Amino acid sequence: MSGQAPSHAPSAATIEALAREALARIPEPFQTHLADVVLIVEEFADDETLDAMGIEDPFDLTGLYHGRPVGEKSAFDSGGLPDRIHLYRRPILDEWCDTGVTLQALVAHIVVHEVGHHFGLSDDDMHALEDAAG
Repeated sequence: MSGQAPSHAPSAATIEALAREALARIPEPFQTHLADVVLIVEEFADDETLDAMGIEDPFDLTGLYHGRPVGEKSAFDSGGLPDRIHLYRRPILDEWCDTGVTLQALVAHIVVHEVGHHFGLSDDDMHALEDAAG
């Protein structure tokens, strides 16, 4: 690359590709349980989500896990929506610009954090998982 800033913001498809790369680096035994998790990239969280979380500024939410953590699932669960990880493009891009962290590292951090919710992990466990995922 020339070292110049890109002339346009990374697309949702670019963020999704980075997120899928990050998911692929998550080690076993976690990897086995991620096959059915749906990844969704949107510009912002919707008003209902923001209201439910008590968030006024949509730029304050970069990602969100929707679903039941693995430890709370039952063989009797059926008919529900699949577990989903939502990534919010515009807040991610703002954080990327504000922090100077690479977009790849930022997206990986957000994905690992949301995967951590899928597994019901503590913040310390999420940091260890992020380190293991590289």
